[in-house]
Amino acid sequence: MDTLSAFSPSRCRHLATFLITLTFLTACDMDKTKLPGYLQELPPFDPHIASFECQTEASKVPPIDAQADDWFLEARAMEDGSVYVDDVDYKKVVRLTRQAAERHHWKAMLNLASLYVERHDPPNGENEAVALVSQAIELGIPAAYDRMGTYYLNGTGVRGDPDRAYAFFQKAAQMGNPQSMAFLGEKMDAGADGLKPGYWGNIPIAIKMFECALAQGYGPAAVEMKPMYEVPRAPDGTELGSETPETRDRVMRALHEGVKGGCKYCADRLFLEFARPDELENMFVPFIDKARGQRYDMLGDALSFNPDRRFPNLDKILPLPPATLPPWDGKRESLLAAAMAVVPAPDAPAPTEASLRKGRYFLDSAYVFRPIKETTDALQAPVAGYWQPTAPQDAADVRGFLAGIAPGLYGKGEAFEQPRFPDGMGSKTIAGIVWQRVLTIRNEGGVVAPRTALRLSRQVPRLAPPVECAGNKACPVTGTWQPWLAPGHPLEQEVNQAWRQRWLTAGQAFPDPKRDWMLPLERADLKWHLLEDETPIEK
Repeated sequence: MDTLSAFSPSRCRHLATFLITLTFLTACDMDKTKLPGYLQELPPFDPHIASFECQTEASKVPPIDAQADDWFLEARAMEDGSVYVDDVDYKKVVRLTRQAAERHHWKAMLNLASLYVERHDPPNGENEAVALVSQAIELGIPAAYDRMGTYYLNGTGVRGDPDRAYAFFQKAAQMGNPQSMAFLGEKMDAGADGLKPGYWGNIPIAIKMFECALAQGYGPAAVEMKPMYEVPRAPDGTELGSETPETRDRVMRALHEGVKGGCKYCADRLFLEFARPDELENMFVPFIDKARGQRYDMLGDALSFNPDRRFPNLDKILPLPPATLPPWDGKRESLLAAAMAVVPAPDAPAPTEASLRKGRYFLDSAYVFRPIKETTDALQAPVAGYWQPTAPQDAADVRGFLAGIAPGLYGKGEAFEQPRFPDGMGSKTIAGIVWQRVLTIRNEGGVVAPRTALRLSRQVPRLAPPVECAGNKACPVTGTWQPWLAPGHPLEQEVNQAWRQRWLTAGQAFPDPKRDWMLPLERADLKWHLLEDETPIEK
C-alpha cells in the first residue's frame, strides 16, 4: 500500500477461492531437487521462535522506476473506491499495471497477479498469477512470500497446504512484510497453545511483530495491539495485574496511529469509546467526548468505502486528549481533506536532452535517468526498461565513447543494439559489452515531492521560500511536515513516503526514526520540510 497508499495486499488474503486439482511444485508431486530455490530454502513454520528482528519491507524491494510508478498509480486511481466496479476500465487498468510490472515495479507485479486471479485479463488466471508471484519471490520481494502464502492457504492456483502457507507467512514477516507480521502476530497472541484452534502462545513475539508492522504504516496491526497493551506484561508476556491509566493511554495511542494507517476497526473502536462506551469503568479513553467520536465515526465510514485511504495528518483535525478539538464545519469533505496527505503542486518540467531524442532513446521530460547496479552481459534485455552499454574492462577511450551513447528503451527479451566503433577506432563491433540498467526518476530538481494515487491526497501550492528543519530540533512552525532523504540514500524508499508526513504544532518534537519507525537513522540526519502551514480547516 503506498507508495504504500496505492497497494492493496489485502485484496487476496480472504478471497473466496475454490481448490483446484492442478498442482504447482508441491513437495508431494516432485523431488525436492526439482523444486525452485525459494521452496527448498523455506524453513517450516515455528510459532515458538524466541526472537524477532524488525526488518522493513521497503529495504528489501527492488528500486522503483518513476515512469512505471506513475503507470501504477494511474491504474490504482482507476480502481478508486469512488468508482463503481462496472465503470472501471479494466482493460486499461491491466495494460498500465502490466507496463509497470514489466519494469519490476513490485507492487504492480502483485496487483497484476490479483487482476489475473479476478479474471480481469482472460485467458490469464490463477496459474499465471502463481507464475508472476514466483517471479517476484525470485526478486526477493517480501510481499510476494505473503501472497504465495495466501495462495497456499486458499488453494489459489496451487494445491492447498496450510503448513506451507504458514511457512511463507513466516518468511515474509522475517523479511519485513507488515501484512504477514500482523497475520502471524494475531495467531500467536493466545495465552497458551491450543486455547483456540489454530492459535499459539508467543505473546512477546506477537507484540514485536505488531509494533514492527505499525511502524511501517500498516494501520490494521494496531487492532490486535489493544489486548496486548491493555494490561502490564512481563518480558515473557505474562499478565501482571490489571489495566492502569498508562496501559489504557497506550491502547488509545496505538489505535489512533492505526487510524492514520488506514485501520477502519481502529476508527470504529475509538468512536465507540468516546461516544458510547459499554462500561464507563473500563474505558481506555480519559472521558466521554461525542464530538471526537463523531469524527472517528466519519473516518471509519470513509475507510469502509475506500480502505486505501491514509490519514497521516489526523492530528490537525482530531488530536488526542488533552489537546482540544480544533473547529470544524461538520462536513465530511473537510474532515477527510484535513486528515489526508498533502502533496505540492508539481512544476512543469524543463525540456531535457532525452526529451528531444527520437525512437528508443526518447524519454519524456517529466523524467531523468539514474543508473543502478543491475547489469547483464546477455544479448537480450532481461527486464523491460532503459539500458546503456558499458565496457568496464576496455580502454578509457572506449569507455568514454560508450558513455556518450544514450540509454535506450528495450522490452523484455528484445535484442540489444550492439554498439559499433566509429571510423578510426578499430574493429566495427565492440566486444565484451556489459549493459547497465538505467531507472527513470522524476525530473523535479531534487525538491520534496511525495506521491500518492489520485484522490488519496490533497494538492497544495509549494511554499516559497521553502522551510526545513533538522529532526533533532523542535518544530519551528505549525503545519504539515514531510521527512525527506536525498535521492540515492539507502533509506529513501522507506522515508520519502506521503504517509510518513505529520501535522505538528510549533515547539513539538519531530518523530524519532529509531524509536517510532525502527529505522537505523539518527534524528539529526533527517530533514523535515514544511508542506503546508496552519491553514484553517474550512479552507
